[in-house]
Amino acid sequence: MADDSKFYRARAAAEHAVAETATLENVRLRAVRAERAWIEMAERAEAVRTQRDLREAEAAAIRMQAEP
Repeated sequence: MADDSKFYRARAAAEHAVAETATLENVRLRAVRAERAWIEMAERAEAVRTQRDLREAEAAAIRMQAEP
């Protein structure tokens, strides 16, 4: 999925809304844990994307230097 981090952040927002409206403590805590997990996944996806972009830029620079 090209927009993994956007999807993960949308899921985190949905879980946040559940936590805000939950009347049962166990439901609220589950939603808070889920929100945290979705945020962590989004952050990992963003870090992977940043690293991938950096590697691709470095590879392109190397290819440009190697061309006659």
